[in-house]
Parts: sequence; structure tokens; C-alpha cells
Amino acid sequence: MARSNRSIYVALAANIVIAVCKFIAGGISKSSAMISEGVHSLVDSVNELLLLYGIHRSNRQRDKTHPFGYGRELYFWSFIVSILIFALGAGVSFYQGVNHIRHPQLADDFVWNYAVLGISFLSEGSSFLIALKEFNKTRGEEPLWQAIKRSKDPATFMVLFEDGAALLGVLAVFICLYIGQQTKNPYLDGVASLLVGLILTIASALLARESRSLLMGEGISDQTEQAIVALIEKGFSPTKVKKMFSIYESPEEVLLVLVLSFQPDIRTEGLNDKIDEVKKAIREKYPKINYIIIQPD
Repeated sequence: MARSNRSIYVALAANIVIAVCKFIAGGISKSSAMISEGVHSLVDSVNELLLLYGIHRSNRQRDKTHPFGYGRELYFWSFIVSILIFALGAGVSFYQGVNHIRHPQLADDFVWNYAVLGISFLSEGSSFLIALKEFNKTRGEEPLWQAIKRSKDPATFMVLFEDGAALLGVLAVFICLYIGQQTKNPYLDGVASLLVGLILTIASALLARESRSLLMGEGISDQTEQAIVALIEKGFSPTKVKKMFSIYESPEEVLLVLVLSFQPDIRTEGLNDKIDEVKKAIREKYPKINYIIIQPD
């Protein structure tokens, strides 16, 4: 599977550096919100490593145990990533927020926090723009959310989600810390942690939904199905498409099963030739459909 992992590597490098800075700033200023943000960036770093691992595992060659290859393993690791965002990122943020509200303490050394948040916003924003640029290469004119739902490569839209959630988290922490500093309200630090946890929970739920759908098996789009029907019935008349089934085995591999009706008087040799011609025509137009099974009706 040929794909660019540039956005993942950029996000990984940015998150590792940002996580260290956030933990240092959080330790100096005693800000639970900054600690939550540090955990957020650390979890994102682990997630990028898991995505890279999933891509590596999915590229293994097919064997007797897995005759269609290991492509869907990427969907499994993507689902694990979505769970980790909630279990670790959101869980720790909620814990930090509740603990700080129960034992409020006004953060000090705000300069450190603001400096790290500013650097984080620039780094996460750059990573987000790179991920968006990579995603837009396949999106075309389609609306962003529709393109995400249609996408069969979770490695692209998961980085988008993570960076988007990170930007929202940085903004939430900055606003709460600034208002807390101006009003001398120690509770807002804990509120910021809770907001980070809420943002991560929403991102986790959306990612889990998309990853679960891919893991269970998604087929080709209705538009592609209609185009294949037209290709067969117009190009190989009087052949008719009775049934069609499809499933993505990986972002670049599709299994297609067709039940076709041919002319009644066709001989076995002619039938085999016609089936080969149909397969060739489909593969030429849709290179991702590399497994084609045709059942004569």
C-alpha cells in the first residue's frame, strides 16, 4: 500500500517535544490544566506510534492464514487508538480537573504556561495544516466531514482529529488560565482540565465510530457501484448485474463479488472469456479492486 506518512511523523515529533514542555511548565506552575495538556500530547505521541505500527503490520504479504492479506489490521489499531484517547487522555484530564477543583490552588509562573501554550498552538497548528494538506489530496471538492466518513484510510483523518482536538484544548486552557489569573479564581484551572477531557471524549467517540465501521467492513460507495453496473451492462450487453457485494480489506484493496447473468446460449469457453474481460475492465478503471469474484447466474 503506497501512502505518505509525512503527517504522522510531523505530528509525532511535535507531540513529543510539546509533551515535555507542558510537563515542565505544569510542574513549575503547579497547573493541573498544563499537566492534562501534557498527558494529552503524550497520548497523541503513543497514538502516532500505534498508527505507524498498524501501517507496518498491514503491509505484510498475504499467506495461507490470511489469504486476503493483513490490510484490515490497520483498522484494528486505529480502533485501539480511539479507545486510548478516551481511557488515558480524557481519563487523566477528568481526574486532574476534579482533583484540582476539590483542592483549588492558583497557579503561579504564568509566563511559563503562556509561552508553552503559544509554542504548542503554533506546532499543533502547523501539524494540523500539513495533515489537512495530505487529506485534501484525496478529498477533492467534497465537504470535510463527508470526506472523513467516506475515507477508508484512518491514518489520514485520525491525525486531523488529534491535531484539531489539541488546538481546541490549547485554546480552552489558555482562556481559563488567563481568566483565572485576572480574577484570582483557582477553580478555573480545574475547569480547563475538565474541558480538555470533554474535548478528548468527543474526539474519541467520533474516531471510535469511524474505526469501528471500517473494522466491521465497509463497501464501495453507491456511486462506484452504479458506475460498475453501467460499465458491465453497457460494455458487455446483454450481461446484467444481479447482485453486488464489496468490502475494503485495506485502504488500497477491495474485494468485489458479482452475480451476473449472461446470454443463455453462451458456451463454457465463451463464458470464461467474458468473465476475464469483465474483470480486466473493472481493474483498469478501479485499480483498488484487485480481488474480483464473478458468479454466473
